[in-house]
Formats: sequence, structure tokens, C-alpha cells
Amino acid sequence: MSTLTAPEGYLVLEDGTEYRGLSFGFPRSSAGEVVFNTGMVGYPESLTDPSYFGQILVFTFPLIGNYGVPEDTVLDNLSKRFESDKVNVSGLIVSDYSENYSHWNAAKSLSQWLNEHQVPALCGIDTRALTKNLRTKGTMLGKLVLNNDDIDFYDPYSENLAGKVSLSQPILYGSGGRRICVVDCGCKHNIIRSLLKRGCEVLRVPWNYDFTHAEQFDGVIISNGPGDPQTCPPTIQNIRQMYSRDIPVFGICLGNQLMALAAGASTYKLKYGHRSQNQPVIEAGTNRCLVTSQNHGFAVDSNSLPSDWKPWFVNLNDQTNEGIKHISGRFFSVQFHPEASPGPVDADYLFDEFLKVVWG
Repeated sequence: MSTLTAPEGYLVLEDGTEYRGLSFGFPRSSAGEVVFNTGMVGYPESLTDPSYFGQILVFTFPLIGNYGVPEDTVLDNLSKRFESDKVNVSGLIVSDYSENYSHWNAAKSLSQWLNEHQVPALCGIDTRALTKNLRTKGTMLGKLVLNNDDIDFYDPYSENLAGKVSLSQPILYGSGGRRICVVDCGCKHNIIRSLLKRGCEVLRVPWNYDFTHAEQFDGVIISNGPGDPQTCPPTIQNIRQMYSRDIPVFGICLGNQLMALAAGASTYKLKYGHRSQNQPVIEAGTNRCLVTSQNHGFAVDSNSLPSDWKPWFVNLNDQTNEGIKHISGRFFSVQFHPEASPGPVDADYLFDEFLKVVWG
């Protein structure tokens, strides 16, 4: 256990349960949806993932902070080591915070980093008991209360979260090659890096970008992001426009849900979601399995897919949808993260599959 000496704080769930701990982040109260991640490593990447916006994140792995946080390098508006330019969670809960860190490229402690980004955090909490509660009852609203500053619960799904994390103006990365348009609904930087290393020029546009008068591009990627996909009607309408123009479209995470809605299918909220780097999926109709990185709270209802769409991948833990594919082969999406970061790179080849369609 850490020898950290810090003020006490507590996590309050909407069911009335309280968990007391020690503060090691920014000393302010915060509220959001409480979710858990079962990954063992990768906290810098997870904490900067925009898909966690509006959520209080619980790490089930007991020891967090032991390898510190690397110094970031930003080149051409793109972070080298993180998945966005800030910590996106509303709060962090861990069992044992390690204030003494050791790693060859560590520049600061997790506590220092969280304070810089004004994100509260508690340690010394029984995350096993907390996770069992969330698995039994489902994810719940919660609040981190510090300095006796009690606040109201906040439901992040009452707002369009994709609009809060998306960029405001288009940005162009790279030069030459085929141009891929990335619709930023909360885009992780490694999606862009994955395209750049394959020689693509990347045009990153806001979540509600109007393609009617857009510049020319050869393919579209609908990115990951936070929140309920049904709060993004402009994105759904724009995707339908891409379908009608027969431009190859590849969706990732939230992008999978948005593409399904654009096709006429429906989505629903999972009881506690999939958040880890060890989620097994199987490609429908094959014996091909992948171990994937995931971070989502909603899923596509496979039974609602129109006849010209088919399930592409299925989760081996709970049989939920993990991807869809149009019979033309030009529009497809996955619920997991082929860009990983953190996690295994089993699904990295899907970027190559998409570019094969783009290149024709």
C-alpha cells in the first residue's frame, strides 16, 4: 500500500453506497458515470482516450502509477504518446497508488499529471468490491466528493458528448497519397498515426462536418468517441450521404454504432460495457479470433440490421455485436479498437483491409 499522506475523500454512487479513500489528484469534487476497466497496463493511453469523457474510471488492477507518465511530444498537432491532448476522465479510482515510479521514459508521477489536468483521484478504495457492485447493478452515476464540497450527480448521457470532445476546425495531416477523411467524434490519435504510417494524407474533421461541399477524399473513417450514438443525428445523416455516394467507410467503436444507425439498425446500452485490453472476438462464419482493446458502453442490435448488412464480429464473452459489414464490402465497422493503444495489435490489419477497398 502507498505511504501517501493526503486528505480523505469519498466516492458516492447513486445507489447510496460510499467508498472512502485518499486524494492523490486535483482537490476538487467531480461527477459522472462510474465505469471499470480490467486492463493491467496502459493508464496514460486510457486516461487520454476521449471515449472516457464524462466518466469516473475505476481500474481493477490494484497497482497503478508504478511506471509514472512519459513526457509528451507534439508534432504537427498530434501527440506522440497520448491519445488526445488532455486527460479526459472526470475522475479516477484505484486501489493502490504508487507514488514512487520507475521507468526509462517517465517524466512525472501520475499524481503530478492529474493535478496538471485538474482531475481528481482517490486511492485506498476496495476496487474489487466496487467492481462487483457495478457488475451486479450495472454502471451507475457517481461523484467524487473532496474538501466536503458535495455536488449533484451528473448524467453525461443527457448531452451530446461527441460534440464536446471533437475538434472545431478541420486539420490536415501528412501529404500525398490517398486522402482519408477522419470524422472526429472523439478520435484517438493512434487512428491518425495508423493511417499516416501507411502513407495516407489525413483530413480530420468535426463530428458534424457537412460533406456536401467537402474537399475530395478517397475514404472515410468514423472514429471512436463518448456517449450515446443517438445524440449525433448530424453524423448519422452525413454517413447516409457517404453510403449514397459509394465512398468506402470504416467505423471504429462509436463509429460502428453510428454506421448501424445510419443503415437503419438500432443500438442499446450495455449493463456495464466492455472496457479492457483482453476482449476476445470472433469473425462471423470463421474460426478467426482476435484479442482486442475495447472501451464502450453501447452496442448494436444485430437482429435489427437490414438484409443488406451482416454481423462481422461477435464478442466471445457475451455474444454481443462487435462489427457490421455491408454486402457490397465497401462499408464496414468494428466495435473494438484496431488502433489499440493500449492493448494488443491483433486487429491492426483492418486498416490495411480498409485501404485495399479505398485503393480499389
